[in-house]
Amino acid sequence: MENLPSFNIIIIFIVLFSHVNQFIPWQTLAKDLPCRTTCGSIQVKYPFGSGHGCGSPRFHPYIACSPEGDQLLLTTHTGSYPVTSISYTTSTLIITPPQMSTCTSMQQSPGLGIDWASPFQLGQSTFLLLSCTPPTSSLTIKGSPVCDTSSHLCASIYTCPSVIGLGLPLFPPTNTCCVYSPANFNSKGELDLQKLKCMGYASVVSLQEYPTDPSRWQYGVELQSRGGALDDYYTDNKCNACEISGGLCGYAPPVNSFVCLCSDTINTTIDCNSNSLQNQAELTWNSVSLPSRKLWMEFLGGLVFFGAAW
Repeated sequence: MENLPSFNIIIIFIVLFSHVNQFIPWQTLAKDLPCRTTCGSIQVKYPFGSGHGCGSPRFHPYIACSPEGDQLLLTTHTGSYPVTSISYTTSTLIITPPQMSTCTSMQQSPGLGIDWASPFQLGQSTFLLLSCTPPTSSLTIKGSPVCDTSSHLCASIYTCPSVIGLGLPLFPPTNTCCVYSPANFNSKGELDLQKLKCMGYASVVSLQEYPTDPSRWQYGVELQSRGGALDDYYTDNKCNACEISGGLCGYAPPVNSFVCLCSDTINTTIDCNSNSLQNQAELTWNSVSLPSRKLWMEFLGGLVFFGAAW
């Protein structure tokens, strides 16, 4: 080693550092990337998380809090959609896409989609395809007709004055509307309105006991977690013990191993009880127990500088 040029020594050190960097949990996740219990008005519980390192890795990056921290978002290949409610009992959530039509506001939309790799699938929402090229009875997805011609929902939603937002006259003919239920996406995981030759869509979660009054319907797209329960990890003893002790369940990249995020900025592999922390020193870390990435890079920069001087 003494005969090696100093520059080679620096290169070897950098290579070793880059490999070590893959396994060291740099900075506590609880401090650098805060995990929230709420995002806006939505309660965020495991398996969901407010950001990277929070909740279950299965749901990131699909579910995360907005940068401002005031809105929980579902992000797919077609856009980001606000999450307006979550039922941890039924394993469902409801999103309200900004370009979705309602009785008070109808607008053109390219549609929406869900990533096939995501842990979600369509729930029991009813889609109303609006301002379509007539007759809608000829609309098909995957070769099958999609419109329920016996439904009254088209006649009801076409009483909303906002239909003019889609270029339709007041009380337009219902053969330009399609009730699509149970709904499904095409082979690309999308509701492709352009291919269906429709200008907009509404999605109804519930008629709210007012089947003929669209101003009182609950609008949104219901999504169901694949496999039923939101996450099998929730039944794991580690997560239950973590939550009981006041911590939040999360994970540590790059291997995404389980961690319990504690209120005192300490991350553990078990829970946040003081007795447990005393008995698992080798399994805990915090923001001061390891040098930060910035300090390491400054140190390497100094080595390069002095190496060049040699």
